[in-house]
Amino acid sequence: MQKLVYTDIKATFGLSAQPAVRVIEKTVDAYAALQTNLTAGNRGKPGSKRWLKATGTPITFRPEAAQPFDDRCLSWQHDARTVSIWTVQGRLKNLGYTGHADQLKTLVQYRRGESDLICRGGRWYLIAICEVPDPEAPAAALAWGEGGCDPWPSCRRGQSEARRSVNDRAHKLGRSRPRR
Repeated sequence: MQKLVYTDIKATFGLSAQPAVRVIEKTVDAYAALQTNLTAGNRGKPGSKRWLKATGTPITFRPEAAQPFDDRCLSWQHDARTVSIWTVQGRLKNLGYTGHADQLKTLVQYRRGESDLICRGGRWYLIAICEVPDPEAPAAALAWGEGGCDPWPSCRRGQSEARRSVNDRAHKLGRSRPRR
């Protein structure tokens, strides 16, 4: 798909390389999701009203839908707590960001890959992906088995109580959860 439309998209919309690739990727993903839903029967049987509507309508994107940015289109200046974002009107620089002290520390240490820019209620949010490693299990817990859970009745009783608690909450909300 990229070979077919890449040059036209760049020329028509004035996009640089990375945003053009992201537009193509987002569109391909949307059509792949539609095909998966059609194959799974989530849009009804072929020829049904829902199926015809899904296949006869072009895919569109909401203006407020999340837009992915990677490090080629977005750069973080952690010391100044600012970010620079590429837009079709040019690069927006020195956009301030904030968060809880622990969140900011996690952002500096573990941010990886892409970030998503979203607009909700007229406010813009930048959601960063952080790959935080799993904490090491204490040595004493490993002696009892995986995840520190021992095979004794106390552990099994805790699982039963947790399951019962989830079922009780579902019942209070008017939802039924099948019992095992």
